[in-house]
Amino acid sequence: MTDPARFPADVESALREAGWAPGRDERSRARMWALALASHASPSGHQHTVVPAAMAAFAEFGGLTVSAAGAGAAVARSGIVFDPLRGLHSASTLAGLGELIGARLTPIGEEESGAALLAVDDRGRVFVLDHTADWYAGASVDEAITTLVAGRLPARLNDEGTWA
Repeated sequence: MTDPARFPADVESALREAGWAPGRDERSRARMWALALASHASPSGHQHTVVPAAMAAFAEFGGLTVSAAGAGAAVARSGIVFDPLRGLHSASTLAGLGELIGARLTPIGEEESGAALLAVDDRGRVFVLDHTADWYAGASVDEAITTLVAGRLPARLNDEGTWA
């Protein structure tokens, strides 16, 4: 069992069902993802910056599909596909959001349904971008996993790039 304060039991169970275990380390795969992201340029010339928090997320959670369905604490639970290449073509979008919030962002995956992109910034905060808005999912990857898998309500970003 992992540190009981790290994930609630239901979230840890979903992670373990996806193949995660404490100490999971996919660093070589993480480096391949980082190189693929960093070498891609959008038609407008934007390129991804791979932040340290993204590398840590790639190494620990990369390649996992965490399933979650049903009613959550406040909204429907959402599964996560940890595949940063799902956000390969989001460099311009993430550059725009990064400018708004004053941070560099790296894609780390998407909601299992494919409806939203997940990105982590250079402070370790995680954001969810979907067709309705941009959302703050948590101060860390762990917190964002819990927010999505447990069905907690993320905070909507406002026009100034802040949230409550």
